Amino acid sequence: MGLSTRHLLGIKDLNVADLQLIFETADNFKSVLNRPIKKVPSLRDVTIANIFFENSTRTRLSFELAEKRLSADVVNFAASSSSVSKGETLIDTVNNILAMKVDMVVMRHPYAGAGVFLSKHVKAQIVNAGDGAHEHPTQALLDAFSIREQYGDVAGKKVVIVGDILHSRVALSNILCLKMLGAEVMVCGPTTLIPKYIKELGVIVEHDLRKALNWCDVANMLRIQLERQDIKYFPSIREYTMLYGLTKPILDSLDKKITIMHPGPINRGVEISSDVADGEHSIILDQVENGVAIRMAVLFLLAGQTG
Repeated sequence: MGLSTRHLLGIKDLNVADLQLIFETADNFKSVLNRPIKKVPSLRDVTIANIFFENSTRTRLSFELAEKRLSADVVNFAASSSSVSKGETLIDTVNNILAMKVDMVVMRHPYAGAGVFLSKHVKAQIVNAGDGAHEHPTQALLDAFSIREQYGDVAGKKVVIVGDILHSRVALSNILCLKMLGAEVMVCGPTTLIPKYIKELGVIVEHDLRKALNWCDVANMLRIQLERQDIKYFPSIREYTMLYGLTKPILDSLDKKITIMHPGPINRGVEISSDVADGEHSIILDQVENGVAIRMAVLFLLAGQTG
């Protein structure tokens, strides 16, 4: 049994069986990561290129570590220091890399749909590591995997995604993934940062943070994506923090214990305070650890595809 798709371009291309297969494979790889020798020869003859047209630290490192744990040969490519800055096209850039006999491309790109476009023009398998404000499938997979690890199952859990939903690829992928797995999903944030179409995805919209936290089992706190905002969506960061920042007093005032998540990077003191990010409710570092296992699972399963 394998994945139903040759590429990982978005959660919308997967089905429930794909998600369960990825999680079960990640379970096995997580046990490998906790062994003294953390390497397996699964992708020994596979060459993977990490092509990042946008800055990234955690995702790039997580993919690179996953690839090396699987014994793949790894090529890293940063667009800012490449011929792309001289005007070379995306297809030419990737075809030049593929001419060096690369089997798989992990790509992050500022434009939505770049991975889909590339998959139609090159022979290699494409893994989308984030395309604009569209999707970030491996982040959604590791988030759902972390909830599954915490609660035993995702189905029936109430998850609120708080913050900049409008500019977040993490939010869209998370909504699609969680809904597919049977979770209830709410989004919470200022009206200006909630997209108009969001209710069509079957989610609840809430603008009051306390109401959202009282409703949920899990709160996934997103950062404000100032780099993607071309206009002001709220008066000031200070005002946003007063209304939507998660602090320990707010958490302590709830009548139940909830789980706190964050896809990173964290803007401490804005969407989440340090004592919450580092506190007992937080599984943020578990998400980071699970990211390597999930990405190992995705790469391993895709490499097993033929045709």
